[in-house]
Amino acid sequence: MLPIIKLIMSPVLIILLFTPPQEDKLSKEAKELAQEFGKTLKSELVKGMSEGGALNAISVCYEKAPKIAEHLSQESGWKISRTSLKARNENNTPDEWEKSILFEFEKLNESGEDQNILVHSEVVEKNGIKIFRFMKAIPTDAVCLTCHGSNLKDEVASKIEELYPGDTATGFKQGDIRGAFSLSKIIVDKTE
Repeated sequence: MLPIIKLIMSPVLIILLFTPPQEDKLSKEAKELAQEFGKTLKSELVKGMSEGGALNAISVCYEKAPKIAEHLSQESGWKISRTSLKARNENNTPDEWEKSILFEFEKLNESGEDQNILVHSEVVEKNGIKIFRFMKAIPTDAVCLTCHGSNLKDEVASKIEELYPGDTATGFKQGDIRGAFSLSKIIVDKTE
């Protein structure tokens, strides 16, 4: 009977080693924050579109998206942002870790994975600091193409150029990965 117990317990122990409760808790917390950021931003964009069309929505995104991220970051203790391989705002340019995850999301999307479940999290260490990092893909919906598609209206393209002179966030098609929510939180700082 003992060998059976070992066989049953062994996979459980391996799973516990690879998914510590702290990481599960952090993943859940990060996912909820990413959803809150997305929901709040989408609500503001829909409101902006209904009040003044795409031009107003661009201004809303320019002004409110950073404020929403900053508010949620201060409230939660996480660093919360958006990033993309084709960033509109140069402040959202991905770092090397984010780039690698975005490329992985692209591969998974091309293979038919459900965009709504494309998430990645891991603990990374840099200079004695352990950081929990999390990313959740942002799918490109039809409404996104108004400002991120290939055939932008002239006034939309002009407004984007005015607010984001280095913009590269156009040419998307529905179903593309537009970018990702990126969250990080220091969990151990050995330098203190």
